[in-house]
Amino acid sequence: MPDRPRRHRLRRALLAALVTFSVVVPVSAAARPEAVPAPAPTVVGPLRDASPAALVERYAVSRSDIRAAGRAAEAHGDLRRADSLRGMAAAGRQFLSFDGRDGGRSVEVVGELSSARRIAVLVPGAGVGLDAYWRLRRDARSLHRELGESGAVLVWLGYRSPATISPAALTTGRADKAAPELRALVDEVRAVRPAARISLLCHSYGSVICARSAPGTSADALVLYGSPGVAVEDARSLRTGARVWAGRGGDDWIARVPHVRVRVPFVATVGFGADPVAEGFGAEVFDAGDGGHSDYLLRGSRSLTNLARIVAGAEPLGASR
Repeated sequence: MPDRPRRHRLRRALLAALVTFSVVVPVSAAARPEAVPAPAPTVVGPLRDASPAALVERYAVSRSDIRAAGRAAEAHGDLRRADSLRGMAAAGRQFLSFDGRDGGRSVEVVGELSSARRIAVLVPGAGVGLDAYWRLRRDARSLHRELGESGAVLVWLGYRSPATISPAALTTGRADKAAPELRALVDEVRAVRPAARISLLCHSYGSVICARSAPGTSADALVLYGSPGVAVEDARSLRTGARVWAGRGGDDWIARVPHVRVRVPFVATVGFGADPVAEGFGAEVFDAGDGGHSDYLLRGSRSLTNLARIVAGAEPLGASR
């Protein structure tokens, strides 16, 4: 069995190799999601009123902004983006905000925010965006069905998600910029729905964002799943009053990511440190089933059942501690 220093060196070498690979992978500028032009959105300001009438008005403003972005994408020749935006602008869709610039930002509501007693905020990880937004919509609808009519799901695409294989996906840079926006959204929702239970459901790189926003958050639960680590050594270091949960599917490749943090010269500190499902981290671990990295909110899965139970304030099935 290799000694601890040797294992540590091996992990450092593996992480450095991943960083090197990420840096040298060629990326076409024309293919970058942020390169698709979009007009500036209507200024709507913070959410201050969750009455049905106020929300309908706000949703209508966002739908107009989405359609304008769709026309710009079509004129640019990006038919994939234009098609995705047409779906997002369909009747019945409910966006609190939308900005098509720089890869896209949006907050969609699935369910009735005006009456919801249980609110889940989905915080997605790397490799998501407007071009494949249907996946986020699918997951939100699955969770909403599990929660029932008393629940609402907010899909928070509030940052420029890094590519899955990229230097940005290995550092906290994007998370540091995104965290204040996430904290502000939770505060706004808490202000307009003060009696509701609010849970942050944080997938993959999204768990890094949630950790950065955790100190002082008004959320009731912080759920880290499919997490590479959150750049702190233990749950206490999150400095949050929210109940902290963690889970990982049995076939999730993220389990093979080295749980280290390494300073790489001329790049940054890469890696996210301690494993949130490890006993020493101190989170409450829930049974996330045997699915893969993108399977946590699949209909019929153990992970979906337990995530919904956590959002509802119930104990998950088969919690290990």
